[in-house]
Amino acid sequence: MQKYLVISAIGQNRAGLIVAFTKAVRDCGCNVIDSRMTVLGDRLAMMMLLSGSWSAIAKIENILPRIDEQLDITTFAERTELIKHGSNAMPYAVEVVAVDSVGIVHDITHFFSEREINIEDFYSGTYTAARTGTLMFSLHMTIGIPTDMSIASLRGEFMEFCDQFNLDSIMEPVK
Repeated sequence: MQKYLVISAIGQNRAGLIVAFTKAVRDCGCNVIDSRMTVLGDRLAMMMLLSGSWSAIAKIENILPRIDEQLDITTFAERTELIKHGSNAMPYAVEVVAVDSVGIVHDITHFFSEREINIEDFYSGTYTAARTGTLMFSLHMTIGIPTDMSIASLRGEFMEFCDQFNLDSIMEPVK
């Protein structure tokens, strides 16, 4: 029977860090079944969902302190279960681009939270506009819209919200 472990790790970004970490995972007999890795500032942040036998998961849990020391990273691990995706939510992609401003991530996530819409995946970043040098914000997220919710009403409310905050946005089904 497969067991599951979520690991988050952060450390100084450098060549070879991912390969060293994933080698330790493999050597313990675990499989990476889902992952996100990105550079934030001068740090590499990794999140992984591992699967393995009970003994493989226990082994990686036991050697994490040693991995932390050897690779000069900080990890956090927690056992988890896979969730069964039912048909009670429709996946939609949301894209937003705007001039960057304080609180923009909170405002957007709050919009969906107060409607009890789950955010399944989320990433955002900033960049400098080519001609003006203005700091811009971009966001991509996948949300799960309950099947009993009116998509047209939600889309209308979201477009009004975006107009209020001067956000350019798209909300469409995940294909």
